[in-house]
Amino acid sequence: PSPQIILPLEWFPLNKPSAGDYFHMAYNVITPFLLLKLIERSPKTLPRSMVYVSIIMFVMGASIHLVGDSVNHRLIFSGYQHHLSVRENPIIRNLRPETLIDSFELLYYYDEYLGHSMWYIPFFLILFIYFTGCFTPVAEESRMPVAALLLVGPSSLYYWYLVTEGQIFILYIFTFFAMMALVMHQKRKGLVLDSNGLFLFYSFIITLLLIAGWVAWLWNDKILRKKYPGVIYIPEPWAFYTLHMNNLHAAKESL
Repeated sequence: PSPQIILPLEWFPLNKPSAGDYFHMAYNVITPFLLLKLIERSPKTLPRSMVYVSIIMFVMGASIHLVGDSVNHRLIFSGYQHHLSVRENPIIRNLRPETLIDSFELLYYYDEYLGHSMWYIPFFLILFIYFTGCFTPVAEESRMPVAALLLVGPSSLYYWYLVTEGQIFILYIFTFFAMMALVMHQKRKGLVLDSNGLFLFYSFIITLLLIAGWVAWLWNDKILRKKYPGVIYIPEPWAFYTLHMNNLHAAKESL
C-alpha cells in the first residue's frame, strides 16, 4: 500500500496493475534472492531441501497476497471500507446472490490469512536461523559500524510495517523471545552477538517500541476497535489510512 500514497491508484486503469503492484512483484523476486544469500552467509543453516521449500512457500504466499491485496484496494473505489469486516461493508452486504459474499470472504481469507502465513513464517524462520550464526567469542567484533547504526531505524520501521499490516504480532513476538533466549544461552558459553546479530536484535527491539507506540496512539479509536476486537489490538496502517486520511483528503477537496 505504501507506494499508492505517492502514486495513487486512481492514476492507473483499475483493470491493470498499479505502481504498488509492480513494486510488490519486484519484492517477490528480490526478497527471496536476498534471503537465499542471507542463509548462504550463515554458518548455521537448514537442510538445502528445507531452504528451497521455505523459499517456495514465501513466493507462493507473497504472490497470493499480491493478487488479493490488489483486488481489495480497487474495491475502495466502489465504496469498500477497509476498516470494516467483509460482511459489514455496505457494498458487500447488498450483493446478490448472497453466495458472492462467500467468494469475497474467500478472497479476504487468501489475502490476509493463508497468504500472510505462507509469506511470513518462512521469512522469520530464515531470519532466526541466520541469527543463530551471529555469535562470536571476540568482544571487538560485537560493535556496530556507524552506517549500520543509521540503518537500524529504517530496518525497524520496515519490521513494524510487516507486523502491523500483516497482523503477525504473535509470530514476531515468538521469534523475538526465541532470539532473547538464544542470546542468554550463548552468553553463558562466553559468546556475544557480532555486528550483524546486534543489527537484527536492535531492529526487533525498536520494532516492539514502535508497535507499543502505535497501539497506544490508537487505543481509544472505537471504529478500529470494532474491527480488531480480540485481546491483541494492533490496527493495520492501511485501515487507519483509509478510515482517517482518506476522509481528511475528501474534506479538504470539498472546501
